[in-house]
Amino acid sequence: MDKTAFYKLSYGLYVISSRKDDHFNGQICNTAFQVTSEPPTVAVSINKQNLTHEYIQACGKFNVSIISKSTPMPFIGHFGFKCGRDINKFETVNFKLGETGVPIVLDNTIAYIEADVINQMDCGSHTIFVGQVRDCGILSDNEEPMTYAYYQEVKRGKAPKTAPTYQEAPKKAEQMDKHTCSVCGYTYDPEIGDPESGIKPGTKFEDLPADWTCPVCGADKSKFEKEG
Repeated sequence: MDKTAFYKLSYGLYVISSRKDDHFNGQICNTAFQVTSEPPTVAVSINKQNLTHEYIQACGKFNVSIISKSTPMPFIGHFGFKCGRDINKFETVNFKLGETGVPIVLDNTIAYIEADVINQMDCGSHTIFVGQVRDCGILSDNEEPMTYAYYQEVKRGKAPKTAPTYQEAPKKAEQMDKHTCSVCGYTYDPEIGDPESGIKPGTKFEDLPADWTCPVCGADKSKFEKEG
């Protein structure tokens, strides 16, 4: 069975947010989809271990912030690889409260959908929450949405272990010069470098500046392990 076939399904990349009392949390999710058009309903798949899952169950509401194709990797890492139990993810992010009282992310967001949970399905490690749309809107007409394929193939991003699409990458003996972040799974490839951080192609891992950090989760060089 070649599970990479799942990568060919059409996914987007979204920030799913919710609240519990006066606390907000959000996470990156690639499984959000429209279920019906009238009445309009959407569904999201959230890992039971995630704090966002706890918040959605507590308040019965969630928002989907659809992020743009140009979204920088540190933003994705902030919501995708950092835990809301350790930090306040909304402390450094621009947002507004919508109809549901749940935060709508404004940074790097082109559109949003607000929903009230009307049903949920237990899927083992995940729960699918079905929500009736309360409100939705466009924030930018000038940007394309980030797709999961673009995130993987162009941004070279990885899925966290709690994501529905997570797959453990096979080890390859010939990747001796590549280094992988033990926190988020990002792989530094010296042939590609890290253009967004000003690192040119051909730069060896050993030659990276001492203060260089993972472009996804912000981990320092000590958290990287050589592949092979």
